[in-house]
Amino acid sequence: MRTPLLFVHGFWHGTWCWSEVLARVAETGRPALAVDLPGHGLRARRPRSVTGRPFDPDHLATEPSPVAGVGLDEAGEALVSQLKRLGRGGPVTVVAHSMGGTVLTRAAEQAPELVAHAVYLAAFMPASGVSAFACAEMPENAGELIAPSVRADPAVVGALRLDLGSADAAYRQQLREAFYGDVSPEAADAAIGLMTPDAPARIALGTTTLTRQGWGGVPRTYVGCSRDMTIRPPLQRRFVAEADAAFPGNPTSTVTLDAAHSPFLSQPGRVAEIVGGLG
Repeated sequence: MRTPLLFVHGFWHGTWCWSEVLARVAETGRPALAVDLPGHGLRARRPRSVTGRPFDPDHLATEPSPVAGVGLDEAGEALVSQLKRLGRGGPVTVVAHSMGGTVLTRAAEQAPELVAHAVYLAAFMPASGVSAFACAEMPENAGELIAPSVRADPAVVGALRLDLGSADAAYRQQLREAFYGDVSPEAADAAIGLMTPDAPARIALGTTTLTRQGWGGVPRTYVGCSRDMTIRPPLQRRFVAEADAAFPGNPTSTVTLDAAHSPFLSQPGRVAEIVGGLG
């Protein structure tokens, strides 16, 4: 019997980003659910500076984030709770995108019996004791477009903040290339309109100690994206190499898509096909 599927979004996103994939999974009759992580989607809280008029860029750069207190501990516990609910105590196949990968890693280490298969879709898959933030700054991630798009110091505001309402054409194009480089400008702008401006920095700064009995024993697949401008392909390959070196008895299966960072929008059918064959 096939396990249920649970979809986990990345920073600035929410359950909405999986709608096209879920529609295709639904056609197969397999139980599937997408969840909002703490600080995201319906659980998001927006800083006042984002919508304040007249717009004040200095306020945007300094206003403390209302989601600054959300950390990896809370996010991991929330995901474990959702796994228990969806699987009713049995294992679930989990598909995580981008920063959602570090939350999946934490949940799989905490409750490996609840994860039938861990699928990392263009996602952070940090080594033991390494934060996603540290991974983002590795040489293998050179050329990524997130750091240049952040409009406040995370150490000051407690979040990675984007100016999603910017009228600057060059900045908006940079956001499109960072997240949605292979979808139409119209679809990219619609997706940007659904994003939330603040992503909790403490999730990216959190680390998980990995064990053979925990995360290291869970079957995993890494789905890389060859045109990703958020998690660059060399960093994706490093994730896999480090995981396989640490847990050689449980090697990572890999799939590569000719896609930018968000194939749930550009190739939803292919994403549904890949995850549908797992777990």
